[in-house]
Amino acid sequence: MSQYQRLLLIADPQQHQSPAARRAVALARASGAALHALVFVEPPARTYLWEEHLEDSEREAYLQRHERWLQVEAQWMAEEGVQVTTQVIWSTQVLKDMLAYIDEFRPDLLIKDVTLESALKRVFVTPLDCHLLREAPVPVHLVNDAPHKLPRRIVAAVDPAQSDTQIRGLNTQIIQTAHALALQCDAQLHLLYAYDLMPMLDGVAPVASTAWSVNCLDELRDSLHKEFERLGDEHNVPQEFRHFIMGPPVPGIAQFVDEYLVDVVVMGTVHRTGFGRLIGSTTERALYSMPGSILAVKASGAA
Repeated sequence: MSQYQRLLLIADPQQHQSPAARRAVALARASGAALHALVFVEPPARTYLWEEHLEDSEREAYLQRHERWLQVEAQWMAEEGVQVTTQVIWSTQVLKDMLAYIDEFRPDLLIKDVTLESALKRVFVTPLDCHLLREAPVPVHLVNDAPHKLPRRIVAAVDPAQSDTQIRGLNTQIIQTAHALALQCDAQLHLLYAYDLMPMLDGVAPVASTAWSVNCLDELRDSLHKEFERLGDEHNVPQEFRHFIMGPPVPGIAQFVDEYLVDVVVMGTVHRTGFGRLIGSTTERALYSMPGSILAVKASGAA
């Protein structure tokens, strides 16, 4: 049974046959899904600096240039046996227009190339990709690289440390999404939890009682491992594909991805406010910290 019916590719006019485009075509071909390739066109930079508006003829020429580029892309996609449609949209508020389009179109999966931003720039401006992770109402597949058009190894990165209903539901959604992708691609599905116990004990373990701290750490680790194994059992993940590793989440996941040559990490996003929004979620930080690609999901009803 096909896992996808409609895929939406937000294409990058700066790249020909980009990693995201190759991944979108491969998924569409494998699933029989219709692929819609979309380009958002912003006014040229000089418009903001020296002119209030583009002349209609200039705007039309600018749009036609992007339409010709997209038609070239669509041609090789169609030659791969994919049903593809295209659209070019003029926008002066790309994020707003993009989210509105996604909300109306409601694809089974949104696919986009990762736009690499410097750490300094991310301090002052939230990248478009991070906005999509937080706000898009559908699963978002951000492709950093695609050495294999179809993923061969897929990892569901869960967090059994959080016991509230939203996170428990999110863990289930992560595994189900990863499983669906693995079925579609005939890929290996791995379950991963990178745990860091010390932040969980911050302000709890008495500094003077080393033995108490060690016992507490052991009990906490056992509790997390038990919950992790429960998730694996519940979703029928083979024991050899379960990975319970110690270390901060982002470096731990990045090392695992590099060591196991993982193609896609399926992770969750939650609504954050205040300082949590400022520093970014684990998923957002992983986006710029590891090889491979991310597929981000929200718990059902969280969008």
